[in-house]
Amino acid sequence: MSGLAILIPVALLMGLAGLAFFFWAMRNGQFEDLDGAAQRVLIDDDAPNQDKSADDSEGRGKRKNG
Repeated sequence: MSGLAILIPVALLMGLAGLAFFFWAMRNGQFEDLDGAAQRVLIDDDAPNQDKSADDSEGRGKRKNG
């Protein structure tokens, strides 16, 4: 019985802490763009690598010719 006297207030404090963090996250805009992060994973940023491969192919051509 004395265990419940400790566990119930601890559980209530943990619930209030979770609720406070939820409202803090909502206030700071954590839930505004839910799809953007998922779509940014799929965006392929190969533009710098394509330039690098083009430079490599030109360099190989120069080596063969020169």
